[in-house]
Amino acid sequence: MIVKADLHIHSVLSPCADLEMSPVNIVMRAAEMGLKLIAVTDHNSTLHGPLIRTLAEQHGIYCLYGAEVNTREEIHCLCLVDTEDQRQSLQAFIEQNITRIPNNPDIFGYQVVVNEHDEIVQEIDYLLHAALVKGIDEVAGFVHGIGGVFIPAHVDRPKYSVTSQLGFVPPSLSYDALEISRNTTVDAFKRNNPIKPNTQFIRNSDSHFPNQIGTSFTEYNLESLSFKCFKDSILNTGSSTVLPVI
Repeated sequence: MIVKADLHIHSVLSPCADLEMSPVNIVMRAAEMGLKLIAVTDHNSTLHGPLIRTLAEQHGIYCLYGAEVNTREEIHCLCLVDTEDQRQSLQAFIEQNITRIPNNPDIFGYQVVVNEHDEIVQEIDYLLHAALVKGIDEVAGFVHGIGGVFIPAHVDRPKYSVTSQLGFVPPSLSYDALEISRNTTVDAFKRNNPIKPNTQFIRNSDSHFPNQIGTSFTEYNLESLSFKCFKDSILNTGSSTVLPVI
């Protein structure tokens, strides 16, 4: 089956996201846009994952657990997992290694967890934008160690990307795919950045507002709507595939 996916969406938990990015609003917009596979990847947090998965299932949408992790080098990376045990392991890893900077909502924005009625149930008091003390190789190693998928985010951007922070994509880096933004193409990125052969590219919306959800996406040809088939498509194993991103 051809599955339309947006795997880089921020909820109201991210301090930079709009207050309208509640779990309910995210799922409703994803359904309107015909998405069948999503991931809510808040900055350094997975806490909205369980509720959004429950809500998404009611609309025939599969929601991966994940976070946009900020490494020691200030490189943003999508870390995607599937089970609740994996999510809790990823959350614990982040909490144990994030630099604890008090959040000032008036400067950085609110960081709240809400329920299905958009009621605040938790507020995070440390800045989720902060970097972890772990480098990109260590983060990749941890994610792979728990069976997850590791994807450096918006690698073409001039801030918070592997190319902006390191100047290149290290050939030794163990990534499963690279995410490019809507502002470039695969060919343009390859011309300026030597990368490993057979690298998979994906594109997502990096939504911070409801009307951005699904405006950039990737299509996958999956045997079934599952994390296993998604992972097979990313790793070029099995018969599930990533359809070409231009």
